[in-house]
Amino acid sequence: MENPHAERQGVLLQRILNHTEKCAETITQINNCLNEIIKDHAPVKTAADLATKYRRNVQYNLEATKGDRSGDTTVGQ
Repeated sequence: MENPHAERQGVLLQRILNHTEKCAETITQINNCLNEIIKDHAPVKTAADLATKYRRNVQYNLEATKGDRSGDTTVGQ
């Protein structure tokens, strides 16, 4: 005797496979879009990194010069 639920299970498995394929395609599309966004924003990241390094260098130089000028009595004259 054949399993009475076999046909229903087959239909459900087919639906699951179809949805899985659609999900995989969608995830691939999302990955492609994200890679494109990352590529397009590379110059922005570079500019942000440069600005951060510049700020750190300025801060370092300000602190270094402040230490050098603490004994200087001619500052401001």
